[in-house]
Formats: sequence, C-alpha cells, structure tokens
Amino acid sequence: MDFERARFNMIEQQIRPWDVLDQDVLDLLGAVKREDFVPAAYRSLAFTDMDIPLPGGESMLSPKLEGRLLQELSVRKHEWVLEVGTGSGYFAALLGHRSAHVLSLEIHPDLAETAQHNLRQAGVMNATVRCIDASKELPPGEFDAIVLSGSVAQIPDALVQRLKPGGRLCAIVGQAPMMRAQLLSRTGALESKVVDLFDTMAPRLHGFPDVPHFRF
Repeated sequence: MDFERARFNMIEQQIRPWDVLDQDVLDLLGAVKREDFVPAAYRSLAFTDMDIPLPGGESMLSPKLEGRLLQELSVRKHEWVLEVGTGSGYFAALLGHRSAHVLSLEIHPDLAETAQHNLRQAGVMNATVRCIDASKELPPGEFDAIVLSGSVAQIPDALVQRLKPGGRLCAIVGQAPMMRAQLLSRTGALESKVVDLFDTMAPRLHGFPDVPHFRF
C-alpha cells in the first residue's frame, strides 16, 4: 500500500473539504504517520473516513474529526494540554507537536501502555500517558487547553475547573443521533462561555455518565 498517496488523499479529499484550512494543521497531519498508531489488523484502513476499532471497545476518531478538533483548539507552542481518552496515542502526538507538553489520560491499562510506546516510537517525547479514570479523578494542575477525544453528555465541571483563565476546552457533547462539537473558553474564575462549532458524532468516553446531570 502506498501510505504517502493514501495520506495525501486523506488530507485533500476528507480533511480539507471539512473546513480544515489551517495550513499548519494540514502539514502536521501530513507529517505524523497515522498508520503507525493503528492496530496492525486495521493498518490498511488508517486513512479511511471511519472510526478505527481499538482494544477495550474504544476507537480512534476519524481523520477529518481529529483535524477539525485540532484546528478549533488552536494550541500554541508554550501551552500545556490535557487530553481525556488517549486511545492509540495519535491525537496526543498531534497535540505534542503543537504544544509544550501533553498529559493524556486513558482508562484502559493496555491502551495506555501501547499509546505511550507508540508516542516514543514516533519520537514524541513531550507527551505523557497516565492510566486513570478521568470521570472519577484528575491529576493536579491547570491547563491552557483540554480536549476530550470522545463524546460526553455534558462538559464536566471538574474539567472546566482545571482550565487556566483564558484556557479552552473542546468536547463533543450530546446524545446520539444529535451531537455537536463545542468550544468552552474560561473567561474568569467563575465565568466561561460556550460556542457551538459543528454537528458530528463520536463514541462515548468510557466512565462518563450517558445522560446529563441537571442542576436545580
């Protein structure tokens, strides 16, 4: 299989037409070898417009969705990033190339180990994977940007509180068949604003409630 041709077609036929126009993002998607993060059984499908199955019932998001999320989060080189849902480590690799450091949280021990190996093999040394259920606990610290690599019923307050003032959180929110990507910006100690970005679908992040918790 001609991986370079497949990668070019992925960018030009899937990702760019989905309003991913930031050339730095497109160049990065062309440079990071997605096929090296895909399970061997699915390597020939690494560049197709689909979620790639991973062990533990997890999956890699489609290339166009990953590209769009990366563009919308707009990470800068000095920033510290938190990812929830490491999967294979591919999105953490993309984030690592655009940030100072990435801390990625994965609920499945085997996936966490594989992802860390994939990142090291790819030469991404500023991304750390921790095996932790982010729906129940979070590591200490605040972050400039947070991204959820899967869907949630609503944006968790605990994650919002880990944003630095001026920080951004990108998540896919809602219930099937109606989900949308949202960008939350923390504007102050207790204030934030949410912007709806685009309609999409993504598998639910394991551990997070399947229905929203309403506040009265």
